[in-house]
Amino acid sequence: MLPYINAPFVKVGSALGTSADDLKLVFSFYLSYPLAGILKRIPDREPWKKNIFIISVSLFYLIGLFDLWDGLRTLLISSAAAYVISAKIKSPYMPWIGFVFLMGHMSINHIDRQRRNDDSVVDITGAQMVMIMKLTAFCWNVQDGRLPDSELSDFQRAHAIRELPSILDYAGWVFFFPALMAGPAFDYCDYRSYITTTMFSLPPGVDPAKAPPTRKKRKIPRSGTPATLRAILGSAWIFAFLKLSAWYNKDLLLSDQFTRYGFLRRVWILYMMGLTTRTKYYGVWTLTEGACILSGIGYNGIDAVTGRAKWDRLTNIKPLEIELAQNTRGFVGSWNINTNNWLRNYMYLRVTPKGRKPGFRATLATFVTSAFWHGFYPGYYMAFVLASFVQTIAKNARRNIRPLFLAPDGKSALPSKRYYDIATFLITQTTFAFTVAPFYLLGFHESMLVWGRVYFFVLPGVAASFALFSRSLPFRAWLLNTQGQRAGTASTTAKTVDEANTSLGSKKIEHVARDEVKSRMETQRRYSPEDEDTMPILGMSDDAVADLEEIVAEVKREVEERKRGGSLVQGFDVRKAVDEKVRELKMKGRRSRREDGVAQ
Repeated sequence: MLPYINAPFVKVGSALGTSADDLKLVFSFYLSYPLAGILKRIPDREPWKKNIFIISVSLFYLIGLFDLWDGLRTLLISSAAAYVISAKIKSPYMPWIGFVFLMGHMSINHIDRQRRNDDSVVDITGAQMVMIMKLTAFCWNVQDGRLPDSELSDFQRAHAIRELPSILDYAGWVFFFPALMAGPAFDYCDYRSYITTTMFSLPPGVDPAKAPPTRKKRKIPRSGTPATLRAILGSAWIFAFLKLSAWYNKDLLLSDQFTRYGFLRRVWILYMMGLTTRTKYYGVWTLTEGACILSGIGYNGIDAVTGRAKWDRLTNIKPLEIELAQNTRGFVGSWNINTNNWLRNYMYLRVTPKGRKPGFRATLATFVTSAFWHGFYPGYYMAFVLASFVQTIAKNARRNIRPLFLAPDGKSALPSKRYYDIATFLITQTTFAFTVAPFYLLGFHESMLVWGRVYFFVLPGVAASFALFSRSLPFRAWLLNTQGQRAGTASTTAKTVDEANTSLGSKKIEHVARDEVKSRMETQRRYSPEDEDTMPILGMSDDAVADLEEIVAEVKREVEERKRGGSLVQGFDVRKAVDEKVRELKMKGRRSRREDGVAQ
């Protein structure tokens, strides 16, 4: 750490009631703006100078500002290992080897952070989480670069690395200072096109007169206005967090004072606590996005409608869509967008055999990856598991109830739709106020205590909703039958519903369920854009019940196949087999010693 640099942060932090490290972290976000302006002005024809500048600023942040020597070593180990693994291992399993090493390395730091349990001190896990997304993607991109284009999807072709970058380019990408401590993460192909300025070339056929304005001979368009807007908005979110956190904080939820309020006020406080926590992330991610925009790497082409430059390449958060969300997918899908993209492109779609549609295995692998990536606090897992079931319920409600508030054509809304929208908004926001509480409380005891103080009000609703939408009760069939009658059609679906409606509780319903699972398992096709709505968000299953049914069906099928193949041996005595093997080895040892004696 540079001499005397810590003193002003300690003094100001004491006056504001916050830690010096938290202040330094926010300070680094603001400092990235003028430094990004300098980076942008380094001549485009000399990218090596930009790399040197980027690396130097990051070293200042890590060592000069935070004194994170151990953190620097951690980032160097991860980045060097990913580069060496990508360069030296010529195997289809190379990305998985890199993934296991990188996630294992980060898990060690997560455990150490959890053991210390001091949120006031900035450690390296935040920066390492961002870097893990970049490095695991790098391994996959290198592997894709070794394959012919015919075997790659459009996304893979666009991100494939055909030739390993130089150490300097690689280090500049790894230590890109505007996104070092909190993201956003981005692939190497984006950095390469940025550092070589090919990102700013106009697509073929576009009128050069429509090119976004630049200064002097730079190719990077002017980005001061959108960057400034992000800085103002991010500052407003940070200010909101500072004000709200004085009223709504974890201490209030865990105090006896919280129990003196009525139930509705407790739910309101729980909601405001979630909002307060989110404002911190809104502020941080908006500020870092603004610094990336000012540097130029946030550029995303020209808007076809307005003809202006788009600066949303690295957008990581959409606050209004979260706070006004009327369903689970809208709420979670606008949160930590780059992590969602990473999990989708480099886990969910990668664990699926070629030619197959992703199933429960892809969902499970994505869920485990997301959970391990976040860390090992019990609260993370409590929030993720509950949110998966909530998302399943929300999907069932949207499919079965929402059409009743639409015209028979399924497009235009009825006057009653406004009441549906209000109800779903209130349900979504209050449900997530409860669901995400463990995410910031972290501990199991603390989470259960707070949940208990609001009488676990979401859990009975979840259980009741699963019961209502199950195939064992008439409610689901009635809803579908009503939709069919409103549409005035005699479709196959309506016929199936009518049959189910007249034989509830019979084996026919179970047969329908098995057919749905079987159809899902036997679907043999590639991922298509239509599958986007079924992909897990942050590792959370889109339909937890269907995934569980698929798991059970596949296990049963595997057992049956093994029985038919004779691989399941019944009556096998393990102890007897081990004893026989030991005696056999002893006899071989005696014969070997006798033979050695004869030879001598």
